[in-house]
Order: sequence, then structure tokens, then C-alpha cells
Amino acid sequence: MSGISNTSTAFVVVAIVVIVVAGYLAFGAPQSPATSSSTASVAPLISLSADAYTVEATSLLTGFSQSTGIPVAPVKSGGSFADAGQIAAGAPDDVFISVALSATGPGYLKNESSNWAIGFASDQMVLAYSNATTAAKEVSLGQAADASNSTSDWNSFFTSLTNGSVRVGIADPVADPAGLRGWLVLEAAGFLYRGGNQSAYEVPLLRTASNVTGTHAAALVAPLEAGQVQFLFIYRSAAISDHLGYLFLDRHINLGDPSLGAFYSSFSYTDSAGKTSGSPIILCITVPLSSTNTSGALQFVQYVVKNAGALSSYGLQPFTPARLYSNTTPPAAVNTLLTEGLLTQAGSLP
Repeated sequence: MSGISNTSTAFVVVAIVVIVVAGYLAFGAPQSPATSSSTASVAPLISLSADAYTVEATSLLTGFSQSTGIPVAPVKSGGSFADAGQIAAGAPDDVFISVALSATGPGYLKNESSNWAIGFASDQMVLAYSNATTAAKEVSLGQAADASNSTSDWNSFFTSLTNGSVRVGIADPVADPAGLRGWLVLEAAGFLYRGGNQSAYEVPLLRTASNVTGTHAAALVAPLEAGQVQFLFIYRSAAISDHLGYLFLDRHINLGDPSLGAFYSSFSYTDSAGKTSGSPIILCITVPLSSTNTSGALQFVQYVVKNAGALSSYGLQPFTPARLYSNTTPPAAVNTLLTEGLLTQAGSLP
């Protein structure tokens, strides 16, 4: 009897194993969470952003990911011109957020430019200072000029700012549009407050070597806070994000009024990258041709246009509707925004 019992037990065990194996083959091995979801299998959306707008870009990407389930990678940032150069050289990127329209065109993105960009907000240049500043006199002069907006008061301020008594941070204009715009502000100020002399404030600043250069404006924030630099040309939104004190500049020189585009363009700056004319500060977005997740990138573009209003809390002025700059027929996702009235044609891309 014991032989029969052992044989029966063995038969039962074998039968169970057969059933388990059959079930495994029929239904497959259990999947890990990383492969069981179609969303999780999608590569994270890669973005390059102007360094001054890392906080804003991160906020938009986080909201986008939460609403769509599409994963996003941490924002990579730098000067817009430098970012464009990286993309043109082959750096992976699905979405490019720039603070210079020209950086999204073929002049900077080369063959990776899609020849369209959407402007979704404007910003303005300010002169930031920190609590560590030793330039109380200049701060007082700047506040008085802002209050009166008189030519003489602005001249007194810019004369004191550039005569060598304080150090002024201006980012590298070749890498960062904020640096280019710092010099353009000085040109416009000289034109308006010194009888048309565009170099009236640039020349003494350079002669006394009182300008301090950084790879991008964000790199000069720490020296500003430490008192090594007393003033810094920076975007208003960046000054707010970095909790810096700042002086407002008149709209005719702060490059923040899109309606003054023709006036801004009468000033130019020439460096190793060539001659660049002034233009309004417009935060824009495009999808480079090198994007490997074009569908997700275009969904993000639509999200940005529809949610740009939230950026006012960062000191930006959202456009309603957003503005399309294009040298070609835009993708269907962009045309949809035009049809819905959320986007308007604003001319060609520089």
C-alpha cells in the first residue's frame, strides 16, 4: 500500500507542475511596473531652456506631466544662444524654450530648426542689486529716476552707474541674450538721456573695466549677492525668482514693450557672433527637427499656450493669444491652436 501511496503523491505533484507551467506559457511571466504601462515605456521628454527661466519651465513641465502622464526629464539650461549651439551640434532635445526668437531659427539651430516658434510671454530687463550691495547712492538715484522718469535724473543714474565707482555684471553676449541686451540697454539709454550719444555710457564702463562678465546671467547672481558685483543686468522674472532687489527701467530702454519693436531695432550690438539688432524680449518655444518625441513635444507646446497665464506670477506678461512666428507651414498641432483662436500669426521667424 505504501508503494501505491507514494506513486499517487508523485503523480499529483507532477500534475500541479504541469498546470503551473501551462499557465505560465499561456499568460506570460508577471510584468514589472516599468513595462506594464504604455506611458511608463515612453522616454522622458527632454527640454533645453534659457537659464533664466528654469523655474518657469520646470513648473510648466511638471503640470504637463501630471495632466498627461507623459514623463519629463529635468530641465537642462544655459544661455539661449549656447543652448541652440548644443542642439545644432547634436545634443538630444525634444523642446527648446528660448528667450531669443533668433535662437530658434536656422541662424543658430542650423539644420535642426523647424522654422517656427511660438512666443507665449514677454519680459523686461532690470538692474538687480542685493542686500550686500555697497551702492546705496546709485540705488537711490535709480529709484528717483524711476519715480520722475526725467531725462536729467536718468542721466545722473547712468553716469554714476558707469563711471567706475561700482561693478556691473553683464553676461557674455555671445552665449546669453541677457548679456547682449544689457549692452543694448546702455546704448538706448545713451541715445535718450545723452542727446543721441549711444556710446555715452558704454565707453566709460569699458574704459574703467567696471563690467564683469559671466557665461550667463545666472552665473553672476552669486557674485552679486556676495557684493563682488553691485549691479546686474537681468530679466525681471529672474530677479523675482532669485529674490533680488531690482530697479525698473523705462520701457523705451528695457526691451519689454512689444509695441516698441521698431524703436528697439534701431540699436545694435556687434561681437564675434556678428551684428544683432535690438528687439522685444519674447519667451518662445519650438520643437527642433532632431526631436525624437515629436508627438509629446507638440502636446507640451499646446499645454504651454493654454496655460501661459500662470506665468504672470513669475513677473512675465503672457500673450493672449500667443504669437506664431513661422517661415513654413506649421505642424497640425500648431494649426489647431490657430483654429481655436489661441494663437495668432505674428510674422516670420528671424
